[in-house]
Amino acid sequence: MNIVLWIVQAVLAVMFGIAGVMKSTQPKDKLAAKLPWVEDFSAGTVRLIGVAELAGALGLILPALTGIAPILTPPAATGLAVVMVLAALTHLRRKEPSAIAFNAVLFLLAAFVAWGRFGPYSF
Repeated sequence: MNIVLWIVQAVLAVMFGIAGVMKSTQPKDKLAAKLPWVEDFSAGTVRLIGVAELAGALGLILPALTGIAPILTPPAATGLAVVMVLAALTHLRRKEPSAIAFNAVLFLLAAFVAWGRFGPYSF
């Protein structure tokens, strides 16, 4: 099970890392072409979301990998799960069901990591 958790952590870290870098470095106008929901938020909020996703991605891997404060890995997974709940609420308001499904999958994966790393497979 530990290997499965590491694989899920790596997949989530890559996905949230890419999304976080994109949202925190690209201008809002450029993001709007791929992510229409950014029109509902200020540029600062979009950057904050990107930074939160990037921090969560790093938190999934680095503490456990380096052995420095590995207790931070499950809270990082929990934080990403919360981000996905908030994202799903935004997509629900915008009536974007396919985006909600994607958020739900990422939520379940992040919740799985949080459960595993808080519980029976902690470091």
